[in-house]
Amino acid sequence: MSLNDVEGFLTGKLLVAMPYSQDIRSANSVIYVCGHDDTGAMGLLINRRIDTISFEDLLDQLEIVSPIGDIVEFPVHYGGPAEIGRGFVLHSNDYFHDSTVQIDDDFSLTATMDVLAAISAGEGPSNALIALGYTGWHDGQLEQEIQENEWIIVEPTADLIFHDHIDTKWRQALASIGVDPNILSIQSGRA
Repeated sequence: MSLNDVEGFLTGKLLVAMPYSQDIRSANSVIYVCGHDDTGAMGLLINRRIDTISFEDLLDQLEIVSPIGDIVEFPVHYGGPAEIGRGFVLHSNDYFHDSTVQIDDDFSLTATMDVLAAISAGEGPSNALIALGYTGWHDGQLEQEIQENEWIIVEPTADLIFHDHIDTKWRQALASIGVDPNILSIQSGRA
């Protein structure tokens, strides 16, 4: 049984920050949840780039030499504040390595240098998001944040995750469920 089969677990979903979030760390954030169970959750921010390092810089630091010469430039994302020196590649399921974890029918996660070498050789996944660091929650923390209306849960699409328009991902994620951030209320009610 996968985590997606257990009611309440959010593996493979997007968390979209509510527009009125007072927490500067999560304001306008869109996070892909890579894993969620009763011990906690782990996800990657998909709408923040690290402008101080390029894909080529990353390959140089890891001493990965591209056999094809010119390297296609991939943006490097800020996945979150935990283990910022650790890299993750969220990607389409057309790439698989021994260390790849298939999240669902559409997305997988690989956290080894093999996927970076494959990407640099033109043999990697057709879609990939490279991130340094991740976002994590201990048991019950994410559920509490959702109860406090800090996040909206959205179904991911490859276009939303992998397209390069970082500045519009938050609005696009909200729009995908028909939400206009300009009309959301900070007040919550009871029926």
